[in-house]
Amino acid sequence: MHAVEVAETGGPEVLRYVERPVPSPGPGEVLIKSDAIGVNYIDTYFRSGIYPRALPYVVGTEVCGTVAALGDDVPAISVGDRVVTANAVGAYAEYCIAPADFVAYVPESVQSDVVASALLKGMTAHYLIKSVYQVQPRDLILVHAGAGGVGLILTQWATTLGARVITTASTPEKAETSRQAGAVEVLDYPDDPNEFGARVRELTNSHGVAAVYDGVGASTFDASLAS
Repeated sequence: MHAVEVAETGGPEVLRYVERPVPSPGPGEVLIKSDAIGVNYIDTYFRSGIYPRALPYVVGTEVCGTVAALGDDVPAISVGDRVVTANAVGAYAEYCIAPADFVAYVPESVQSDVVASALLKGMTAHYLIKSVYQVQPRDLILVHAGAGGVGLILTQWATTLGARVITTASTPEKAETSRQAGAVEVLDYPDDPNEFGARVRELTNSHGVAAVYDGVGASTFDASLAS
């Protein structure tokens, strides 16, 4: 099978397109034939060595596809089932292994690329928008990094719930992407927290926002509090 392998840590140049044997599932595992994979920033942490792991390895953890084979002790899944997981071993490949306990069935009405692209990012957005702060209709919320994976899902989801979303973006292209997702206003990243907070209050008639979803961190924290 074809796969994307990392044999040494580094930048994108260490990614290699290789041939590997199709893996065999062990007890409690399934073999998935890939239809689509998810790409996450965490993949770069493993590639660069920030998160160490044994080398060489096939990149990726998110995949949507069809069960091609079963290991022992997998009673609730059948060959041919359409499944998704965020816990695959080597998802950047035509076939990969996943623990059977961490796969979920995929309805035929949902496209594979949609499922694969919304796993970790989608679960993060769900947690933020349903558990951390439950977004309500007519809320005004601020989403930093509005053109990122989580930011785009947050913006679309919050808009669907009836909220109005202000985002930040670092380039005009990213700003346009964020607007297409539903942002009512896109701001530059803050250089001055007080000026940024004043701009947000101006946009919200001095009320400020109901919640800030800040996936950037140190450089935006004070501005988030000022909003």
